Amino acid sequence: MKSKQPVFSQDHDALLAALATTPNLLLIQDLDGVCMGLVHDPLTRTLERRYLEAAHQLGDAFQVLTNGEHIGARGVNAIVDRVFDHDAAAPSHGCYLPGLAAGGVQHQDRFGHVTHPGVSEAELAFLHTLPMRATRFLSSLLLGAPYHLEAHRVASLVATVVLDNPASPTLNLNALHHLFQAQPALYAQLQAQVSEFMDELLHEAEVAGLHGAFFVHYAPNLGRGDDGLERMKPADADSAGTTDFQFMLTGAVKEAGVLMLLNQSVHRRTGRWPLGQDFNARQAPRTLDAQVALVRERIAHEDMPILVGVGDTVTSLAHTDATGTRQLLRGGSDRGFLTLIQRLGEAFETENRVVYIDSSGDEVKRPALDVAHLQRSAGNASLSIFDAARGITDADDPLRLDVVFPGGHRQYVEFFCALAQRRAASSG
Repeated sequence: MKSKQPVFSQDHDALLAALATTPNLLLIQDLDGVCMGLVHDPLTRTLERRYLEAAHQLGDAFQVLTNGEHIGARGVNAIVDRVFDHDAAAPSHGCYLPGLAAGGVQHQDRFGHVTHPGVSEAELAFLHTLPMRATRFLSSLLLGAPYHLEAHRVASLVATVVLDNPASPTLNLNALHHLFQAQPALYAQLQAQVSEFMDELLHEAEVAGLHGAFFVHYAPNLGRGDDGLERMKPADADSAGTTDFQFMLTGAVKEAGVLMLLNQSVHRRTGRWPLGQDFNARQAPRTLDAQVALVRERIAHEDMPILVGVGDTVTSLAHTDATGTRQLLRGGSDRGFLTLIQRLGEAFETENRVVYIDSSGDEVKRPALDVAHLQRSAGNASLSIFDAARGITDADDPLRLDVVFPGGHRQYVEFFCALAQRRAASSG
């Protein structure tokens, strides 16, 4: 029976001891903000070589799941190549990060072999046109009223903001938020205009015959509205709000990627494909209930790995609508896959864990864990522990953050490397 995990535990030694000896482990991890810092310019991201070597050492127990991409100028593989100084170590020794990118539709093994399961050539061709169109749109926008930026500055900013990802072209507004943070109304207008541009692209895809092929992912977001679409998170004094506007393939959501990674994990251990050999994220059920039901139906209890989900993007924001009704809007690009991992632990009565990395200490402004309040509330029943995580989660949130790393990606990388060493020692 699954024992109740403490919420917001900082007992990393206990987690390390448990995972070091778990024989059938699958650690599914986000990337940006988790193992590397959140930065204004994605081209400046770095990874530690020891982290990459630890990922290799963990073998099949480790997979990534990111809305970024493996390939392209801003892909993670380019970072890996720089870490290894472009020598042959990364591909020949299997030091690329295995798993799913672009929300679950770009698969890579540790040797850098990349495929796009379930994606058509027509869809990829349409996506290929978008970075240039986004460049033209944003350049025109920033040169005109009310922004009136100099041409040379616009060129530099646009080169940073427009991410030419092959399977998920993105406008990352971090640099623009940094520029306009003293003018919040101006930045809010920019957010709205970028959102309108993405809606126009969706309409053009429909006209091109790609009905229902794409959606817009906002990161961070405020969950989904009644129409099933993600809500943009407006910037405020405490947060940059939505900074990533990603044009993504329908079905490319992280929780669907969990199912694909589970299917592969069971196959590696048993030789069987419980969800089918050609199963991909775009074939996954759309609701959490249906996803859990599918796994319970197809995967035997003895084949189910212990799942650990690691992410940094979870939001909970109080909102009052036009009628005066107050509600909590919960979102974040990691919420879905972390919730699925929690739900599968409950369904299979296994010790699955949700791990949260506080990425607020990096360049992008985000809500932070209040470590002092966590410590005070531990010995004071009159204090709500959830007040330490305002903007991240709340007392009624169905998602529970079992273990937290307030020290951000640096603290987590230390843990990750120690885990790889301990597992290698216990298996050797």
